[in-house]
Amino acid sequence: MWNQAAEQIKPLSKSWLDRARTRLDSLTKPRNSLGFLEKMAQRVVAIRQEEAPSLRKKEVLVFVGDHGVVSEGVSAYPQEVTALMVGNFLSGGAAINVLARCAGAEVSVIDIGMKEDLQDARGLIQRKVRKGAGNIAREPAMTVEEAEKAMNVGMRIAEEAYDRGVSMIATGDMGIGNTTPSSALFSALLPADVADVTGKGTGLDEEGVKHKIQVIEQALKVNRASIKDPVSTLAALGGLEIAAICGLCLGGVARRMIVVVDGFISSAGALVAMRLNPVIKDYLFFSHQSSEKGHRIFFKKEAIRPILDLDLRLGEGTGAALVMQLIEDSVRIYNEMATFEEVGIEPGA
Repeated sequence: MWNQAAEQIKPLSKSWLDRARTRLDSLTKPRNSLGFLEKMAQRVVAIRQEEAPSLRKKEVLVFVGDHGVVSEGVSAYPQEVTALMVGNFLSGGAAINVLARCAGAEVSVIDIGMKEDLQDARGLIQRKVRKGAGNIAREPAMTVEEAEKAMNVGMRIAEEAYDRGVSMIATGDMGIGNTTPSSALFSALLPADVADVTGKGTGLDEEGVKHKIQVIEQALKVNRASIKDPVSTLAALGGLEIAAICGLCLGGVARRMIVVVDGFISSAGALVAMRLNPVIKDYLFFSHQSSEKGHRIFFKKEAIRPILDLDLRLGEGTGAALVMQLIEDSVRIYNEMATFEEVGIEPGA
């Protein structure tokens, strides 16, 4: 399922990019005076392939998974916080709920790999592949089959959103300890030195970060034989929510939805998708540069410009929710601004 989507994604249409550029240059403003907003609008037009694109419905999709590597002391918070935060999401009290309301977006929470079973949690979408990823410092996070199953769940979630009329989706994550597998994936797939892509996560001190680096180096050593291709690397070092985000990116792009990638963890999932098909990078909107040091390395190596830089490091989809509003602003400018011809002004006059 995921491999079919990866294969069918083609480069953005030059004719649609040119068509969008022509309209932007005809609007009542100096050329390129709205900067990156114009580039965002141009990409939206080329992705949607619509003369006047409409971003009617928006949704933030928060995937939840736990990580066995927490037992190695890589997080300032215990694993139980994952389930507590899910309750907060479902009751509407988390940061992502607030920012999504501001953006006019719905929030969906998907259990893809929580250790706990919250069968009675009203509103929680149950798609569990397994109860938490393995401890990557001692074993693979999951089997390749489990990774592919999680990717396919992400794809189906994107397709279900599309069927509901959603045109813009944002990636979100929740999982105590998930900066550790994300750093491991960045190290393996960029590639990069572990120390360069490993940060404080939930708030580790200097000694805690040093220990975290050692744990990730051990994970890379333990799983070296399994690191063969993007999917096997994801299975060895990643997490279930990261795999689902990879699938969400594939499914959303294949449906010509606008896919807004959140922060450090979401970018790890997006990177796996990009390694499966490099063209995917041109379809994704990377919302912000996290304060996690490895995120800067990711953007530099992949030659990507993040839209915001606000020192965010919460995850949940918070940065993506902020950028949803900016993307919609760019599209409204494209659709609603008057042209020089309409107001009787000679361009450049």
